[in-house]
Amino acid sequence: MVEFAIVLPIFCLLLLGIAQLGIAFNNYLNLTDAVRQGARYGAVAPCSGTCDRSSQVTSKVQQSAANLTAGNITVTFPGTSWTPGSDLTVCGDYPYSINLIGLVVSSGNLHSCTTERIE
Repeated sequence: MVEFAIVLPIFCLLLLGIAQLGIAFNNYLNLTDAVRQGARYGAVAPCSGTCDRSSQVTSKVQQSAANLTAGNITVTFPGTSWTPGSDLTVCGDYPYSINLIGLVVSSGNLHSCTTERIE
C-alpha cells in the first residue's frame, strides 16, 4: 500500500501530461488542416489580374478550424504577391498551454504553413 501511495501521484501526473500533449497535437492537426484548406481556396478562387484575397482566405481558415477558437487563430501571408502563377503561402498560429494540476508546464504558439500555386 505504501508503494502504491508513492507511485500513484506520479502515475496520475504522467497520464494527465499524455492527455494534455494529445490535446495540443490535435489542435496542431486542426490548424494544419485549416491552413491547407485556406491556401487551396486562395489559390483557386476566381479573380482577374492581381487581387488581394487575404480577407477571404483568413475567413476560410477560421471557418475550417474545427474545435479551435476562431478568434485566437492568427493568419499571415509571408511574401505573397497574389498574381497568377506565383506561390501563395498561408501561415497560421494558435496558442497552446500544457498545464498539470493548475501549473503551466509549457505554453506558446502552434505554427503551420502551406504553399500553393495561384491559378
